[in-house]
Amino acid sequence: MTGLNNGDAASVKKLPSVKFTKLFINGDFVDSVSGKTFESIDPRSGEVIARISEGDREDIDIAIKAARHAFDFGPWPRMSGAKRAKILTKWAELIDEHAEELATLDAIDAGKLYHMCKNVEVPATANTLRYYAGAADKIHGEVLKMSGDFHAYTLLEPVGVVGHITPWNFPNTMFYIKVAPSLAAGCTMVIKPAEQTPLSALYNAHLSKLAGIPDGVINVVTGFGPTAGAALSSHMDVDKVSFTGSTQTGREIMQAAAKSNLKQVSLELGGKSPLIIFDDADVEKAAELALIGILYNKGEVCVASSRVFVQEGIYDEFEKKLVEKAKAWVVGDPFDPKVQQGPQVDKEQFEKILSYIEHGKREGATLLTGGKTVGNKGYFIEPTIFSDIKEDMLIAQDEIFGPVLALKKFKTIDEAIKSANNTKYGLAAGIVTKNLDTANTVSRSIRAGTVWINCYFAFGDDVPFGGYKMSGFGKDHGLEALHKYLQVKSVVTPLYNSPWL
Repeated sequence: MTGLNNGDAASVKKLPSVKFTKLFINGDFVDSVSGKTFESIDPRSGEVIARISEGDREDIDIAIKAARHAFDFGPWPRMSGAKRAKILTKWAELIDEHAEELATLDAIDAGKLYHMCKNVEVPATANTLRYYAGAADKIHGEVLKMSGDFHAYTLLEPVGVVGHITPWNFPNTMFYIKVAPSLAAGCTMVIKPAEQTPLSALYNAHLSKLAGIPDGVINVVTGFGPTAGAALSSHMDVDKVSFTGSTQTGREIMQAAAKSNLKQVSLELGGKSPLIIFDDADVEKAAELALIGILYNKGEVCVASSRVFVQEGIYDEFEKKLVEKAKAWVVGDPFDPKVQQGPQVDKEQFEKILSYIEHGKREGATLLTGGKTVGNKGYFIEPTIFSDIKEDMLIAQDEIFGPVLALKKFKTIDEAIKSANNTKYGLAAGIVTKNLDTANTVSRSIRAGTVWINCYFAFGDDVPFGGYKMSGFGKDHGLEALHKYLQVKSVVTPLYNSPWL
C-alpha cells in the first residue's frame, strides 16, 4: 500500500464552517435544556470540528411531545399521499442542490471519501426519497370476502411516533433509509444520530424545513446512546423504534421496549459476512470483489466480507493477487481523489481494530500484509489480511468493523456452506462462481438476509435489506420498509338484505 497522502496541500480540504450545531425540535434549532455540548472530532487529525448540543432525557421528552402533537393533530398524517410525495420530491431536489455540503460533512465527521459521498452516496439518498415519494399515494388495504353476512376491509394506518437511532458509518445514507419510508407512511419522528457523526443529520433537518415538512414531524436530538438513545427507546409515547448498530445495543433497545410500552422494534445489527470463491471463478475479478468487500468505507460496513473462503484449486493464486492489491491500496486524506481509504471514525474504533489485529497475531493467524497504523496523526490503519484462520479465533467470529480480512481455504461445497454458517450473524454473503447449480445451492443454504452472486454491495431502494439470526429483524429498503411503519386495521360491518356476499 502507499503511504499516507495526508500532508499534500492539494489533498487537504479546509474545514467548512458548521452551520447547525443545536437540537432540531418542532421546526427550530434550540439549545439542550442542560446547555451542555459535546465535541465532534475530525478523524483525519483528532481535532475538534465543532461543539454540538448534548440532548438528554428532558430534550427527548420535549421532542417526542412535538412529534406526538404533530401526529395526533397536525397535517402530515392527514395529508393525501400525493401531497406528501410532492414535499418529499422537493426535499430530494434540495439534497441534489446541497450535495457538496452533505458530502463534506460526512467526510470530516466520519472519515468517508468525499468523492464517493458526493458522487454516489448523497445522490442515492435523494433517490431514496423519490422512491418512497412514489409509494406515498399507493398505500391501501384490501376488501375481504367473509363467509358470513359481513363486509370487511383492511386499512393501512401509520404506526405513529417513531424513534430512529442511526449509526456512524453511513450518517447521511442511514438518515434517509429510515426517515423516507416512515414519512411516506405518514409517521412523525425523533431521530437520534450517532454521537460520533451528528453533523449531516442536523443539516438534513434544515433541508426538511426548506422542503415544507410541517413543524414537529421531524425532530433531531443529538446526544449519547446511554442517555438520549435510552430515553427514546424506553419512552411511553413512542410507538416504534428503528435501530441500526451493534447487536449489544440492539438487545438493550429490545429490553427497553419490552419494559416500557411494548413498542414495535426493528433492528439491523452486526454482521460477519462470508464471501465464498469457487475454483471456477475469475481470480482477478474475485480478488477485486474481496478487496472492495472488506476495504470499502475502511471496513466500517455491516456487510463487509470479513471472512473470505477460497477453494483450494485457486487459493494460492488468489492469495497472491489479493495481497498485491491490498499493498497497492491508497490510504490517506478522504478529500484527495487518489485516496481509496480514509481514517477510522474515531479513536475508540481505531484502538478496537488494532486490538483485534493483535488478537489475530497471538492466536496464531498468519499476517500476510498490513496490521499497522499509517501516519503520525489521525486514525488511519493499513489494509490487513490474515490467513491460516481457525474458525474459533476472535478475528473469525467477532465483527471487527475495520479493514481486517480473514482468509481460509476450503475443499468441498458442503465445507464452505458449513463454514459460512458458523457465525451468530446472518446479514449478508457473497458467492463467486460460474456454475449456476453451485450458485443456487449455496445461496439457498446460507442463512443470511442478502446473498450476492458474482457481485458485492449491490444495494437498491427496491431490494429489501435485513438480517437473519443475531443480525436483527425487519427490513430496510423496498416496500417492506414502508410497511414496517404501517399497521393493519380490520373493519367489519354487517350486510343486510344483500343480493350476494
